[in-house]
Amino acid sequence: MPIPTSERVLPRSLLRDDAYLALRTGIIDGTFAPGERLNDADLGRWLGVSRTPIREAIGRLERAGLVQSKPGSYTRVSPLDVREARASQAVAAALHELAVREAVPNLSATDIRAMREANRRFTEALDARNAEAALGADDDFHAVAVAASANPVAATVLEQVTPVLRRLERIRFARLDGRGSIALHEQIIALCEAGDADAAGRAARENWQTLLPLVDLVDEDTDSQAG
Repeated sequence: MPIPTSERVLPRSLLRDDAYLALRTGIIDGTFAPGERLNDADLGRWLGVSRTPIREAIGRLERAGLVQSKPGSYTRVSPLDVREARASQAVAAALHELAVREAVPNLSATDIRAMREANRRFTEALDARNAEAALGADDDFHAVAVAASANPVAATVLEQVTPVLRRLERIRFARLDGRGSIALHEQIIALCEAGDADAAGRAARENWQTLLPLVDLVDEDTDSQAG
């Protein structure tokens, strides 16, 4: 298993969360390729932690569909599963619509500014062809409404399904195909600011439905490779 050459030392207080986030980022950005085997000891040396937080992080990644494991045999990065991607997209679209609907009455002026600032960074990242920064800014944009919705169930389920979709979005943002999201973000912001919860929710669903063509493209690629 190739491991990045730079060593990382994580603060002891957040070892489990930071190990999870570091490994999740590595899978999403392609540092760890689909099918690649993951070794606890190598990952622990890379992150500067013991095997316990690594195993806990891998367990979370497995539940999120990013890792596959067979006890006593292997732990590896999951291939991109089209059926799982379709299911995750449907759940994410529905839950983001719900989150925005529930968030609108609770959104403050500070929240609206945070959404605008995240979309500004998103735009700049796409212009710079920086897919990782675009993903981070997009996460920040949608996180505002999820937090304001005060719906812990939606937040928990979205944490589980979103990583699978981020693997798709990284491909899209790297190709600059995500620029349509800039206008959709602006539309969501305007509707939230106007207090139109229903329309804002529909716009949020539309935003997440833009992933469907990319799922279809991956499906076509999978079929062609199988043939």
